[in-house]
Order: sequence, then structure tokens, then C-alpha cells
Amino acid sequence: MAEDTTGEIKETLHQEAEAYRGDSDQPLVGYAATVSVYLALVGAGLLAARKSHRNGRDASVGPWDLVLMGLTTHKLSRLVAKDPVTSPLRAFFTRFRGVSAPSELAEDVRGQGGRRAFGELITCPFCTAQWVATAYAFGLVFAPGTTRGAGAVFSAVAVSDWLQLAYVRMQKAQE
Repeated sequence: MAEDTTGEIKETLHQEAEAYRGDSDQPLVGYAATVSVYLALVGAGLLAARKSHRNGRDASVGPWDLVLMGLTTHKLSRLVAKDPVTSPLRAFFTRFRGVSAPSELAEDVRGQGGRRAFGELITCPFCTAQWVATAYAFGLVFAPGTTRGAGAVFSAVAVSDWLQLAYVRMQKAQE
């Protein structure tokens, strides 16, 4: 009887996924797996924090931490998703298309199912930012000094990037 119910649930989920997807190739199962992994990692992190008696007492987030966290999340998510140097991390999931911006690549996601879902995650700086910010938050719980130090480096690079782009734009305006 349990197998009948499980079969019915699977069939209903399959039908709903097909109705949602229509003619697109949205990898809903891959998305569900990605979300499940994220939630499992967050749950494990919370359990580890609780077990180590670090329930956030040492990890308050002040305004400067939030600025560092935001700049670090921006820079690190773009580094993972777009930087030429990190393209080997994305190669199994993408196809090179060209350059999309200064020091950034354009890549098409390839594959199906989980491969496609993960490819979409690691090529989208907006998607990757959630993972980076979560890791940063756990870093503040387990290793606040190291996390702030790394955050300062990535934040400085992000500000430097913006200044480099502004400088080039000013140079072009003077031509």
C-alpha cells in the first residue's frame, strides 16, 4: 500500500513538473537537488554551531561586517561565475562563448538535469551570491577573524575593480 501511495505521489509530481515546464527544459529535479544540498549544508552548519556552543553569541553582524559581507559576496560570486581564471571550475557545465565584460566570460550552460542545474548555479553571480553569503555568515560564527580578513581582501579587490572601470571610462571620455 505504501508503494502505491509513493507511486501516486511520484506520478503527480512528474505531471506537475511537466505542466510547469511546458516546452522549456527547466531541470526541476536538479533545482530541487541543489536546494536540498543547500538546506542540508545550512542545517549541518547550524547543528555544528549549536554543538560547539556558538549560537551566534560571538557572531553579531555590525554595520561594517555587513559592508564587508556585501562587498565580499559581490566579488566572490562574480569571481566564481564569470572570471576567466575560474573557468576550469565551470568547464564541465558550460560552453565558452566569448568575453562578456572586462575580465568576464560569456558561457552557455550545457547538459541536462543536475548537470544543467549546477551549471546555472555556478554561472549566475546572483545565484552563487546566496551560497557565498551563507558561507561568510558561518565563517563569522566559526572563524570571525579569518573571515573578516578574507572579506577585507575581497572587498578591497571589488572596490579596486570599480575604480579600474571608472578610470577606463574617464580615459575614454577624454578622447
